[in-house]
Amino acid sequence: LNDKAAELIAKYGVDRALLAAGSPEVDPVADRVIRLDPPYALDKAGLLAAIASALRCHSVRRKQWDRGTYVYSIHLFGCESDLERTELLFTSLLVQASYGLAAAQVPPWESVAAFRRSWLAGFTRAVEQRLWAAERRASSAAESGEASMALVLADRDDRVARRVAEVYPRLGKAAPRRLVGTGGRAGYAAGQRADLGGRRVGRPAPRVLPPTG
Repeated sequence: LNDKAAELIAKYGVDRALLAAGSPEVDPVADRVIRLDPPYALDKAGLLAAIASALRCHSVRRKQWDRGTYVYSIHLFGCESDLERTELLFTSLLVQASYGLAAAQVPPWESVAAFRRSWLAGFTRAVEQRLWAAERRASSAAESGEASMALVLADRDDRVARRVAEVYPRLGKAAPRRLVGTGGRAGYAAGQRADLGGRRVGRPAPRVLPPTG
């Protein structure tokens, strides 16, 4: 049922892309900034970036010094419908991850923070794989007649990439993180069970997202 729900939200994205193929103003390129509250702000950033990539959005992680501490946020770029899907799923998955973390048993010899970071990494990996698979299935099913879904999506991605380059002309890449916790397998299993449904597509998602700790 969860996989079917993921396919429904993927189909919604494909339908919006096809609708806007001849009239880009129907689904314009836009952007929004999502602040990532502690704890585990970097891990939330990884989850959001993974969702955004699978749903055809681009993300830029930002780190700013504010009132004695670093604040992380993600600057998202994409077509409006894809941004809507990304923010919706991120909000839902953060809540699900919060419950999963609360229920996960941390080994007594291990740091709670290390375990939870690795748990979130496993959760993110499973969610990302499922979303990419659902998007590929939806895109393949839409291929028909003269409308090439691949070309439609490539055009959308090109428009989004140009917007990113305009805002961040000298964008670099973040260094990979090294996680030492043992929670990855449990997090991955939770990500496989996570609800990726689109029951609330069309309803606004909150801009301030709940912490996981």
